[in-house]
Amino acid sequence: MTVRTDDGYPWAVRDYVEGYLAEDDVMRDARARGDAMGCAPIGPGGGAGLRFLAAAIGARAVVEIGTGAGVSGLWLLGGMSPDGVLTSIDVDPEAQRVARSAFRDAGYAPGRLRLINGMGLEVLPRLTDGGYDLVSVDASSTDYPRYLDEAVRLLRPGGVVAMAGVLTGGVTDPAADDPGSVALREVARQVRDDERLVPLLLPLGDGLLAAVVAT
Repeated sequence: MTVRTDDGYPWAVRDYVEGYLAEDDVMRDARARGDAMGCAPIGPGGGAGLRFLAAAIGARAVVEIGTGAGVSGLWLLGGMSPDGVLTSIDVDPEAQRVARSAFRDAGYAPGRLRLINGMGLEVLPRLTDGGYDLVSVDASSTDYPRYLDEAVRLLRPGGVVAMAGVLTGGVTDPAADDPGSVALREVARQVRDDERLVPLLLPLGDGLLAAVVAT
């Protein structure tokens, strides 16, 4: 008999996917610190997805919304071009302090990072239109539709937006009408229906919604 999670997904499959790529000591330490701080870091499956996307497009300029303890940033940097720069935005200065320590422990030079303390929706409008290869979002789900609008503006043709945690809460239950579930269903619809985007929804971790800006 197959044991399934609350959302119907087999535990054995999810565990296999999440354990497919091992995290190193630096990433495990960052994850532990993130859990202790309540940052809920992206899982190994979702992180591997981010690294894959960054590597596939040779990303040199990446924007991350939600630094947390640095787990997702470590995955992104692992896939980016060796001269790439990660711009990471978070409202919590303590989280960014912890993340900076993780990046340093992983051997990334300060010039590879631009950590900005502030609200994502206040910082993003100041960034350059079409100046980025990848935008990664792992923040408050209620703001995801607005983050998508900003991401599409920031990305070059062929650039990728990746949004984590899109299968959380009651998003798969049509009757769930809490703000988070409603926003996640709305952003999934926006990505699917936007003719500028080539979309993909992946059941990695808590869900990874990705799209390429059509060339």
